[in-house]
Amino acid sequence: MGEATNASAVAKDYPIKPVRLIEPFGAGGGPDLLARALAQELSQLWGQAVTVKNIPGAGATAGPAQVAKSPPDGYTLLINTNAQAYSAALLKDLPYDPLKDFIPIVPLTRQPYVLVAGKAAGITTVGELIAAAKAKPGELKFGSTGIGTGTHIGVEKFNQAAGIKALHVPPLPSDSNADTIANAIAGHFTYYLVPISLALPHIRDGTLVALGVSTARRSALLPEVPTIAEAGVAGFDFPIWYGLWAPAGTPAGVVDKLAKDIDRVLAGQSLRDWVTKHGGEPMNMTQPEFARFVLSESESAAQIIKAAGIKP
Repeated sequence: MGEATNASAVAKDYPIKPVRLIEPFGAGGGPDLLARALAQELSQLWGQAVTVKNIPGAGATAGPAQVAKSPPDGYTLLINTNAQAYSAALLKDLPYDPLKDFIPIVPLTRQPYVLVAGKAAGITTVGELIAAAKAKPGELKFGSTGIGTGTHIGVEKFNQAAGIKALHVPPLPSDSNADTIANAIAGHFTYYLVPISLALPHIRDGTLVALGVSTARRSALLPEVPTIAEAGVAGFDFPIWYGLWAPAGTPAGVVDKLAKDIDRVLAGQSLRDWVTKHGGEPMNMTQPEFARFVLSESESAAQIIKAAGIKP
């Protein structure tokens, strides 16, 4: 009884000191921008500083590694994409277990990727891309932000669904999102699945051609662009999603308070408007539902990875 009362008191008082959000991709990308918007809202709600620390590197695993070894007290949290779920099936010799060493707290948002081609490729539709790939099996190249990231797994899923084979061109360790987009524009590879918010400026200036959005519904940011499913790959649905994790062992009361407080700020007008402006939409799940969703996404990625012949 004493332990339960103490845990309840800890959760009630949380947070009593600054909270850090660890972001593993680097400044300027979608997770970083969302983390900073969320931090601002939580700082106001809690009356405590909530800061964002970018820890890129090691294929976006340096940040999670830091969180995994942090005290499980709710003061160091991880904001990550679907890559957190996918890495469990893909990466060997990690200094942490992506599923066992973390507690999924809450989903933050989901948004479409957009399948793009550089203007120089001369491809303007999903159908033309599939035809070009089938004409030269295994010769077309596609880019990503790294092996096992959503941008990689999503294209592998597309390739499998479309019945095509192509060559993956991963980025250099030093490449940023901007570098990968620049490589697409320069024609270093033919196609690429990129978060819609990052692709928009280049689609609008004509250097990237939008072929299709990856979700089941069209995006309000690109209403004229069909979904990949509408363009001929029936049933295709592959969003990018973002979530928040805490180290395993974080008290249940703190996990519950985090989930409820973050849901509260996500439902607020300010953050809801920010998410919509960046092409996102809410993911309404309880903490247990999100935990089950993360496990399901990991299992789905494992199937895609196996079918693509990607070696852990």
